[in-house]
Amino acid sequence: MLKGMTATDSTAEPRIVVIGGGMAGHRLAQQLTAHGAGRVTLLAEEEHAPYNRVLLADVLAGRYAPDTAALAALPPQVECRRARAVRIDREHRLVQCDDGAAVAYDHLVLATGSNPVLPPLRGLFDDALTGRERHELPTGVFAFRTMADCELIDRHLPGVRQAVVVGGGLLGVSAARALAARGVQVVLAHQGEHLMERHLDEEAAGLLRAHLAELGVEVHTECRVRSALTEDRRITGVELADGFRLDAELLVIATGVRPRTGLAAAAGLEVRRGIVVDDRLRTSDPAVHAVGDCAEHRGTVYGLAGPALAQADRLARLLCGQDAPYRGSRLLTRLTLAGPDSAPLDLAAFGETSPAGPGDRVVRLADASRGTYRKVIVRRDDLGGDRLVGGVLLGDLGTVGDLAGTWEGDEALSAHPLHLLTTQSTTPGGPSR
Repeated sequence: MLKGMTATDSTAEPRIVVIGGGMAGHRLAQQLTAHGAGRVTLLAEEEHAPYNRVLLADVLAGRYAPDTAALAALPPQVECRRARAVRIDREHRLVQCDDGAAVAYDHLVLATGSNPVLPPLRGLFDDALTGRERHELPTGVFAFRTMADCELIDRHLPGVRQAVVVGGGLLGVSAARALAARGVQVVLAHQGEHLMERHLDEEAAGLLRAHLAELGVEVHTECRVRSALTEDRRITGVELADGFRLDAELLVIATGVRPRTGLAAAAGLEVRRGIVVDDRLRTSDPAVHAVGDCAEHRGTVYGLAGPALAQADRLARLLCGQDAPYRGSRLLTRLTLAGPDSAPLDLAAFGETSPAGPGDRVVRLADASRGTYRKVIVRRDDLGGDRLVGGVLLGDLGTVGDLAGTWEGDEALSAHPLHLLTTQSTTPGGPSR
């Protein structure tokens, strides 16, 4: 029997309403039905059917059609409604939608995802920043977060010769690679000291930069874009902080994301960086849960597909009466960069990518001529054994599966860590973007 039966209706199954049709909401609805939940409603505001956002860069690069990224159809017992939730009435347990409907729930799940962060560049908006979530951008300026963003960029691409991508994190690097694959001359401007500093050390970032250069991407680090240059509200270039100007008919902004918490905050739920949840993924209202990019668990907002899917799986089991608390996720980030005339470059980063204490050991293998780099961090445990606590891999990632498995299982190393770096894996490592 499912948890959450009401006193007024002891025979009916509890009504579970999921707000958000992204990867987390879709996975949750899928798993709820697999575990026997019979009354599930999914409220999705995106015009596209649920899709795998990990494949967005490949869609933009032209490697896959948008339909290829679509997720499997949900079971027929899931009621899917194309509507935007505008208000949560916690007292009466109702979700008010923009089409006027009021959807009743016994359990409500917020899987509202995140919005791209748009930096306050001069010339980006008609008016001064007012705190609104949405602003009208000049023609040729796009965020890079959704399938709709991909389609808008694709429609704008004919005739584009030069593009600027702002942001050298995972999304920015992916967008730059995709545009280069479409034959566009790309400049990647990143304010940090090196690319993907959340995941890579300086040496690995240098190899990544060299690979992007082979694809035709010009990379500028420690470089701040100050202004968007426009004529008649159409992008013509950007101005850097030092006054240098770059011409561009396309500007892609990939400077991070922010959890969508407005609906939760308006309903009086506890919100910090994200919607605060406990180990049962409950918010400050036990009838309301949150998963995915919008959720903050033990002070962490993950913002990656892997943890979002793990949270959805756990919550489905919890709502169906199983004791399966969520204790957090260990992060493996995986990215493949490829171009029409170059070999692909695989990248993986997991756990701690730099030593954190005097007892940590760094084991590294690098081959600049082949563009490969492997580094792991090893820490001595209380029993005198060595444990893998993180690593960075670039190039041939035949070892990533076994390394990730050892790290995820928190297993003591049975051999010297150098053996792990030189042994081909028998277990593939999956993406977690």
